[in-house]
Amino acid sequence: MIGYFLLLNGLRGMGNPTGGRGPDYPYFITTEPVIVKKIVLPKGTKLTYEEQLFKKGQQDRIMNEKKLTNIELPKGKTIDWGGVPVYMIIKFFNPEMKGFSVYADFSQLNDGKKTKFSEIWESCGGDLGVLVKNQNDWTFDTKNIVDISDCSVNFQRYFKEDAQQQLLLDNLYIELKKVGQTR
Repeated sequence: MIGYFLLLNGLRGMGNPTGGRGPDYPYFITTEPVIVKKIVLPKGTKLTYEEQLFKKGQQDRIMNEKKLTNIELPKGKTIDWGGVPVYMIIKFFNPEMKGFSVYADFSQLNDGKKTKFSEIWESCGGDLGVLVKNQNDWTFDTKNIVDISDCSVNFQRYFKEDAQQQLLLDNLYIELKKVGQTR
């Protein structure tokens, strides 16, 4: 009976988004620069994948890109994404939404490099949700980006009746396209 109690107690918090232990998702730390989702990533980047049978925790080799859920650069490192220093990209959890969230480190953006796009994004105070045609391309390719779904939790396409939210997201998308034309 005690063994049964310990087993149930150990399983109780697993996968719980509000706490407890979640699955030990498989991940790989790059040992050299590598191209993933068409992005050149530095050595030390953490690539996290969907939960898979018999694959848990750190892996000794890179896994299938189709199962990739997160790209997290080493602390203090960023990549240029539309002129914005980005340290993490996470695939949308909802499989019906084709896209990802992009996390910026605006403290690494020089004043001389700011654009209207980066200023609007920074004003939201959070990550940027990007909808794409091709889920195998996480680059700043404006031909692949079809819309901005959200900017932090404060501005969401979901709230269609909120004209202010929709206008900000529309302007953000317009400015994103402009940056893409100059690249």
